[in-house]
Amino acid sequence: MILRGMKSASHKATADIPMLDLSRQYSVLRDEILAAVGRACDSQRYILGEDAIAFEREFAALCGTTDAVGCASGTDGLWLALAAAGIGPGDAVITTPFTFFATASSILRAGAKPVFADVDPETLNLDPASVREHLKNGCKEIRAVMPVHLYGQCADMDSFDRLAGEFKLTMIEDAAQAVGATWNGRRAGAMSAAAAFSFYPTKNLSAFGDAGAVTTNDAKIAERMRSLRNHGSKQRYYHDEVGANSRLDSIQAAVLRVKMPHLADWNKARREHAQTYDQLLTKAGLIKTGANSSAPVRLLKTLPAAHHIYHQYVIRVQDRDKLRTFLSERGVGSEIYYPIPLHLQKCFTYLGYAPGSLPESERAALDVLALPMFAELQPDEQRHVVESIAAFYS
Repeated sequence: MILRGMKSASHKATADIPMLDLSRQYSVLRDEILAAVGRACDSQRYILGEDAIAFEREFAALCGTTDAVGCASGTDGLWLALAAAGIGPGDAVITTPFTFFATASSILRAGAKPVFADVDPETLNLDPASVREHLKNGCKEIRAVMPVHLYGQCADMDSFDRLAGEFKLTMIEDAAQAVGATWNGRRAGAMSAAAAFSFYPTKNLSAFGDAGAVTTNDAKIAERMRSLRNHGSKQRYYHDEVGANSRLDSIQAAVLRVKMPHLADWNKARREHAQTYDQLLTKAGLIKTGANSSAPVRLLKTLPAAHHIYHQYVIRVQDRDKLRTFLSERGVGSEIYYPIPLHLQKCFTYLGYAPGSLPESERAALDVLALPMFAELQPDEQRHVVESIAAFYS
C-alpha cells in the first residue's frame, strides 16, 4: 500500500513511500510485457534472438549511435568498452571515486589501473580541473578517462573532450544512470569511443534482471565487443582471444523493447518531480542560500548544458544518518549513493590513497541523501517527504 493524502508532518505515515515502486509501472504495462515475453519464449531463441537484435538497433537509434551491443550487465558493458577500445595491462584510466563500484572494477578487469580524481562539489560529477591536475602532475600511463554521468546528469563533456584531445586520451562514458540524458544536445552514449549502460531493475530504463548495452560509432570497436561478449568468438567454436560470456538474453530484450517507447515520458515526469522537490524544499525554508546560509539542505547544481533525467534526486544534508532514521520511521524511503568513496574502499588500499586525498568526494559521502524518485511518484507523496524533512529539522 502506498501513502496517500498526508495532511501534515505530525501525522505518522501508515504506509511506505518507497525509493522506487516498480509495481506502478508494471501494472500499466503488464499485458504488453507478458505478451512480449511470451513471444520471446515461443521463438525458442533465448540468447541473442530476434528481440535482442531488434533492441540493439532501436537502442542505437535512441542514443544516436551507429551501434549498440547488448550484454549481460552494465558492469560487463564497462569492461567491454574498455577492452574493445584497447585499454589493458600497463595502462591507467582516470575516473571518479564517487560512483558505483563497477566503474573501477571494470578498469581492473581490463587489466588497467584506476586513478581517482576528485569531484565538483556542486554536481558531484568528475571535476575536469582535478583531472587536469592529475594529467599534468601524475601517472604517465593514463591512456583513458572515464567520466560518470552521475544521478542522470551528464558530466562536463566539452571539458573532457578538450582534455582527451590535449593529452591523447581515449574517452569512455559510464552512462549507467543516464539513458536519455544529453549535454549541449549531444546524447549520453554518443560522446565517446564507447559508452556503457545498465538496465538493472532500479534504472530509469529497466529490465527484469541484469542487462546492459554498449554504444559506439566505431565499427571496429563494435565488432570486437560482439566477439568479446561471446568468448572472443566471431565464428562458433573458433576463438580469436579470450573473452567472456556476456550476452543479452531475449526475454530481457523483449521487456526493454516494451518500455523504451515510454522512456521520454518517464524522464519528463522525473524532471517535473525534481522541480517539485526543489520548490517544496525552498518553500519550507530548508535550502541553503546566501541569504539563508544556516539552512540544513543543499541542492546539487544542474549545469545549463545538461538535460538531467534524474535517475536519482539527491540532496546534501546536515545530520544525514539521523535524518534517514527519522524518515524511515515516517515511512519514507531514502538511500545513500555513496557512503564510502572508492579510493577509501578496503580492496583499493594498495593504490595508496588515504583519508583527505580527495576531500570533495569524502565530504559528499558524509552528507548525500537520495529521496524517492520514479515517474509514478505522486504530489502528495512528495509533500509528505518534504514535510518529514522539515519536521526533523524543526
